[in-house]
Amino acid sequence: MRNGADGIKVVSILGEDYSIKAPAGEEQTLLDAALMLKAALANTKKKYPTLIGDKLLVLAAMNLCSQQIDMQKRHKQELDRYQEQVSATVEVISRTIGQA
Repeated sequence: MRNGADGIKVVSILGEDYSIKAPAGEEQTLLDAALMLKAALANTKKKYPTLIGDKLLVLAAMNLCSQQIDMQKRHKQELDRYQEQVSATVEVISRTIGQA
């Protein structure tokens, strides 16, 4: 990633340069996203060495989206589990206060 004028960053993906203006304070997020995409492209290329260009990019993006969906599902399950624990704790506290 290169710095351009007015906070514009230049990111190179598959040999193409993309000028992207990151909001103030989000430059590292842009860099991290570019690195994640490049890693996904490299992994996809290893699995499917004949893919090039748009097809490679789309498959890598689909893999990243699939990972994101899996993480969202796991996150929701964890949240539900924590909510159950909090509810059970509140119930115990309520019963204890009611007995006092």
